[in-house]
Amino acid sequence: MSHLLDNPIYNALVSAHHPISLGTKTVRYYLPSFASFAGLKDNSAANFEELHEISEPESFFIVFSISPLEISYQWKLIKQINMFQLVYEHQTLPTGDENGFVDLNETHVDEMIALVQLTEPGPFLEKTIDFGNYTGVFEDGKLVSMAGHRFNPSPYTEVSAVCTHPNHLGKGYAYRLLTEQIKRILAQNEIPFLHVRDDNEGAIKLYQKLGFKIRTSMIAYVIKKN
Repeated sequence: MSHLLDNPIYNALVSAHHPISLGTKTVRYYLPSFASFAGLKDNSAANFEELHEISEPESFFIVFSISPLEISYQWKLIKQINMFQLVYEHQTLPTGDENGFVDLNETHVDEMIALVQLTEPGPFLEKTIDFGNYTGVFEDGKLVSMAGHRFNPSPYTEVSAVCTHPNHLGKGYAYRLLTEQIKRILAQNEIPFLHVRDDNEGAIKLYQKLGFKIRTSMIAYVIKKN
């Protein structure tokens, strides 16, 4: 039997995130203002064909898979990203500074988008903040580090958009924000998980230090409709 996290996007879209998605029982995708991710029940050729049929012209999606996929002719493969999926395995709350960060809201979205565009942790759109629990660190009135939640294939909640401005690395901001994210997810009786590029050794070591363990490899396919 496959694990819920083998297909995290689809399992989030048919459960907690169903109200902010479009599609069918087998193919769903987020409303365009929230995220560019699509979840396919089987990642089959038939699923990709159905996604092509129900989506708007020139649609752009990111699809996750635990095994290599052959992208059908209806789609242009823009990029393939090899990742690790990590799951938090501790049941105790991590220790860490509970101060020095703020809860982010709609007034911070422009700064959040700018930071994501600079650091490239993954896509962040106008309504992505509505996934919830985004926290950030400011220096001299400018957002320099942030993290939040994204996919929610319950009982798992993904930590996402973890990024720090290059001029402010090494100050422990990511550790502080990740600690807070873990605490909030555990307080909801859910299990934290996340995704990271498999060549991002610094981030992987940080996540492992916090108590995350690599569960599996994952591939992200960035595709555009032909």
